[in-house]
Amino acid sequence: MFNALQHDRKWRLMTMKTGNRTMKIKTYLALGSMTACLFSIPAASFAEQATPLPVSTTTQADPVSEQVQYLQKQWAVIKYQTANEDTQLDGLHKLEDYAAKVSASYPGRAEPKIWEGIILSTDAGIDGGFGALGKVKQAKALFEAALAIDPTSLAGSAHTSLGSLYYQVPGWPLAFGDNDKAEEHLKAALKINPDGIDPNYFYSDFLIEEERYDEAATYLQRALNAAPRPDRPIADAGRRQEIQAAQEKLQKKLKQSKKHTDDKGK
Repeated sequence: MFNALQHDRKWRLMTMKTGNRTMKIKTYLALGSMTACLFSIPAASFAEQATPLPVSTTTQADPVSEQVQYLQKQWAVIKYQTANEDTQLDGLHKLEDYAAKVSASYPGRAEPKIWEGIILSTDAGIDGGFGALGKVKQAKALFEAALAIDPTSLAGSAHTSLGSLYYQVPGWPLAFGDNDKAEEHLKAALKINPDGIDPNYFYSDFLIEEERYDEAATYLQRALNAAPRPDRPIADAGRRQEIQAAQEKLQKKLKQSKKHTDDKGK
């Protein structure tokens, strides 16, 4: 989530150059539903595209779920339906402030922390620069805090998000990237949500990066076969485009691998 923004599979591959070192990271995921607000709604240019619903006044309503639903919906609109990067950043900055208030108001709940981390990571991916590393580290701390509260929250989203960070950020001394930890968290997410679109997609992406192409194909297909989430049509549509782009990339990798093998056998 760093400098020199590039486009890859309709989602973003970022780089930050530090001397001869280049950091790479990709913006990523989300899980959940959408609705309303207890705090004043962030006044942002993106808000006009996704008007929040009022908080329910019934005794059965969970205010945290309603806040998280609002964050999810606004995030999806910014990520998948807002083309201009300046507009995206303006919306994300306001959404970060809002998410931080939700997290602070419900310190014992994992869901707001997960979404605050996701929003920070997305912001870092678009904005770039050295400041992005600080946001990524903050997101990591939020995911870890969420796991300490409830590792199954939002269908294991903290595991998926943290695992994605681990394989997409650089390792020591620049950052905390660690492929072993990445796979550990991604597999933990799949154990909680084996048929989910997000954990299957991100594990397949990790496997592609690791050149484990046959395994990656299996998980990509599982991601494509995942049942639609009725409350997340924007996120699902965007994710399926990413899956299809990943499948195209994988087919190219498989052809290259086969050609390399054939050439060695001659």
